[in-house]
Amino acid sequence: MDFALRKVAFSDLPGWASDDPSDLLPALRRCRHHVETIKPHRTGSLGISSHDLLPAYRAADDVEAPDAFASRTFFEANFQPFAIERRDGKPGFVTAFFEPTVAVSRERTTEYVFPFYRRPDDLVDLDATNRPASLDESFAFARSMEDRIEEYPDRRAIETGCLAGRGLEIAFARSKTDVFFAHVQGAARLIFPDGSSERITYAAKSGHPFSAIGRLLIDRGEIDAATVSMQSIKAWLDTHPEEADAVMWHNRSFIFFREAVVDDPALGPVAAAKVPLQAGRSLAVDRLIHTFGVPFFIASDSLTRIDGGRPFHRLMLALDTGTAIVGPARGDIFAGSGDEAGERAGAVRNEADFFILIPKAAAARYEA
Repeated sequence: MDFALRKVAFSDLPGWASDDPSDLLPALRRCRHHVETIKPHRTGSLGISSHDLLPAYRAADDVEAPDAFASRTFFEANFQPFAIERRDGKPGFVTAFFEPTVAVSRERTTEYVFPFYRRPDDLVDLDATNRPASLDESFAFARSMEDRIEEYPDRRAIETGCLAGRGLEIAFARSKTDVFFAHVQGAARLIFPDGSSERITYAAKSGHPFSAIGRLLIDRGEIDAATVSMQSIKAWLDTHPEEADAVMWHNRSFIFFREAVVDDPALGPVAAAKVPLQAGRSLAVDRLIHTFGVPFFIASDSLTRIDGGRPFHRLMLALDTGTAIVGPARGDIFAGSGDEAGERAGAVRNEADFFILIPKAAAARYEA
C-alpha cells in the first residue's frame, strides 16, 4: 500500500473533545438497515467490511437521546482511531460538494428545455468479461448493440439530440449550466412550478473520463487559478453563452439520474452508499480503498468555510464516492442542499489530516 496506518488515541484527534457527532448515530442506523435488509457494502482494499461494522451499528441503537458527550463516548467505546499517513509524506486533501436546487418542469416548454435523463436501456456495465479491447479500462460503461459493445455517445452527442424521442427525460430545466453542475455534483433537488419537489441522484454515466472544465478555463487564461471556484466557473459560462457549449463539451462524461425518495427533507440525497447523506457529516471517499459506513475524523485548520469560520475538525461517515476522489486520504465533504451550501462548497480545496476509525474487534489486524 502507498500509505500506512498509525494507531492514535482519541485525545490525539484535533478538536475531538469539542466535536458533536450526535448526528452520526441516526446515520449509523440507516447504514445498519441497508446492510441487514438489502446487502452489505462492498469491502475496499483496506479490508474493513460491513460485517466488521455491524456490532457498532447495533450498539448505536442503545444510545438514547444522544448528546455530544454520549456520542463521543459511544465512538470511543466502539472504535479505535488510526492516522492515515501517505508514504510520500504529503497531507490529505478535501473538497466539498452539495445538492443543487433546480427549477424544472415535467414537460418541455419554451422556457424549460434542458433535460435530466434516466439511464438508457442500451447502457451496460463493463467488466473483464465483456470489455472490448478497443475500450480503455477506465470505461465502466458502454453501449450494447446487437452484435457488439462500443463506446457510448458523449456529452456533445447527447446534448445535440442522440437520445431524443426515447422517453428518458425526468424533467426539464431552464439553464444548461444548472444541468451541467447537477451532473458534477451527482444529485439535485428538483422544484416544480406548483412548489412540489423531487430528488434525483446518480444512476450511471456514459463511461468517458471526467474532465475538469475549471482546469481548461485556467489553462486558457479565462479565470484565475488562485480564486477558481464553482461560482467563478458558472459565472464565466453564464457570461459567455456563445462559448459555453464547447467548454462544457470538453467534459465528455455524461451523467444519468434516477428518482430517489428521501422521506426527511432535512437530509441530503441518496448517494453511492444507498442511504441519505447528512449535511456536514458525510464524506465521499475512494471506494476502491475504503468501505462505505466507516467513520473518518477530518482535521483541517485552513478549512473555515463550512464551520462558521472555525477550523474544520469533524467526525464524518463515508457514504459516497466520486471519479476525482482517489487515494487513501482524499475526501469530498457534503455541505448540504441549495445555493447557500453551494457557496460554502464551491471553493473548498484544503489540506487535511485524515483519521480512520476502525471497529475495535477488527483494529488488531491493523496495529502492527
